[in-house]
Amino acid sequence: MDDTILRILSEHGPWVMLVFYLLYRDLEKDKITRGVIDNNSLVLTEVSTIIRERLPRL
Repeated sequence: MDDTILRILSEHGPWVMLVFYLLYRDLEKDKITRGVIDNNSLVLTEVSTIIRERLPRL
């Protein structure tokens, strides 16, 4: 495994590092986005529950 990584880095150098870096950044952005969406979903659920409780029953 280490031999393969060293061979790829020696042949393609900075390009390989750049691709892995960009993939890593994309993964981190995706995690953050999913976290924000999950948090927003929880807040919207709470708000809708509070509104539903306060509306008069017909």
